[in-house]
Amino acid sequence: MSYRTEEVAYVQPAQPAAAAQAAQQQRSTAEYRALDAAHHIHPFSDMGSLNRSGSRVIVKAQGVYLWDSDGNKIIDGMAGLWCVNVGYGRKELADAAYRQMQELPFYNTFFKTTHPPVIELSALLAELAPEPFNHFFYCNSGSEGNDTVLRIVHQYWATQGKHSKKFVISRKNGYHGSTIAGGTLGGMGYMHEQMPSKVENIVHIDQPYFFGEAEGNLTPEEFALARAQQLEAKILEIGADNVAAFIGEPFQGAGGVIFPASTYWPEIQRICRKYDILLVADEVIGGFGRTGEWFAHQHFGFEPDLITLAKGLTSGYVPMGAVGLHDRVAKAIIENGDFNHGLTYSGHPVAAAVAVANLKLLRDEKIIDRVKTDTGPYFQKKLRDTFANHPIIGEISGAGLVAGLQLAEDPKARKRFANGGEVGTICRDFCFNGNLIMRATGDRMLLSPPLVINKLEIDEIVSKAKKAVDATAQQLGIS
Repeated sequence: MSYRTEEVAYVQPAQPAAAAQAAQQQRSTAEYRALDAAHHIHPFSDMGSLNRSGSRVIVKAQGVYLWDSDGNKIIDGMAGLWCVNVGYGRKELADAAYRQMQELPFYNTFFKTTHPPVIELSALLAELAPEPFNHFFYCNSGSEGNDTVLRIVHQYWATQGKHSKKFVISRKNGYHGSTIAGGTLGGMGYMHEQMPSKVENIVHIDQPYFFGEAEGNLTPEEFALARAQQLEAKILEIGADNVAAFIGEPFQGAGGVIFPASTYWPEIQRICRKYDILLVADEVIGGFGRTGEWFAHQHFGFEPDLITLAKGLTSGYVPMGAVGLHDRVAKAIIENGDFNHGLTYSGHPVAAAVAVANLKLLRDEKIIDRVKTDTGPYFQKKLRDTFANHPIIGEISGAGLVAGLQLAEDPKARKRFANGGEVGTICRDFCFNGNLIMRATGDRMLLSPPLVINKLEIDEIVSKAKKAVDATAQQLGIS
């Protein structure tokens, strides 16, 4: 039997890709908004309200700035969503993705296979992480990372013959993602209300939120110690033989950039060690330089057994998450048969290649060193000097290039607004209209700019934040 190859004439498409792209870029803001409202459901949004007002359409970015479809230049005080650590427009990351897509756009890491990008990334992370962390499992997001943490924790205790260790303790107002498992781990009531099916054996203790929850004459250090000791009380209530792990963000990110006093984490670690409980640090926001250290737990001086990573791992250029395992946990997982967990895109070669390029920029350009010694201290001082004695700012918390500003009716008395969430929304809207991205979490205003920001850009962020806070106070009739 013979086969004949027929020549087929190439037909020019009616609308080439370049022309289609040009047509797309020529849409008006109204057209974009109409299409968005017709087809796109946004995360954490009241879609009816959003569709009536219309979304802001971001069309390009460079450095620490964004531009919308109306040509407005906006300074990004949140690094996207806590993630664009190396800033926008880094050609090195785009080139890494392009090269990898040409060479190996995808292959999985199941079935006894691997590939160079995930090998190089794992080796690089082992160099950058503290010494006990030499093994990494990959996923697509921080939410999936915390789901993975639960699987690792339970598998670890099974390998130790301690099958009763099932409970994981977390904190109220902590955030660990929005999957069912991540949302259950997090302690945000408004999320729990929309999750009738929650993961079993997850319980919560109170958060170390001094400004909002301390009573009496406790110092911040005494309050933080008391909140940490709730962990011991909860362990004793459940029974130490039944508790598998405690998970917490070194500082609470989405909960309001809440930084506990120095007494908190050493006590948490002491309790975990005393009762043989795994300590998990959710580093999704804090990891890769945000506080001026590679990992936020280093800033607070404690040693976790597992760390969850995402966001700054690729600076948000492509989705990727990971879990770092302390050697003793990794050894138990590696040496005890199948670990029956995985995702199609675990260790995706393009994501891994971008992560390697991103981490090398952070390391080789000494971006994190600069946050620790230069821009971070400048940012923190500028905020504190600017908002000292402001009539509606109760405290400023943070380190490096992350900060939370507490809106308060009476700052000196630590009295919060009764309608704090509404006040935060007012302030956020003033920021929005002033071309500053500054997030509101209830009555706390949050900043987390790209780590490459310079001092002039810090001045611009703080100046615009001041105008928004002043306008909020004026609208509330407070001077």
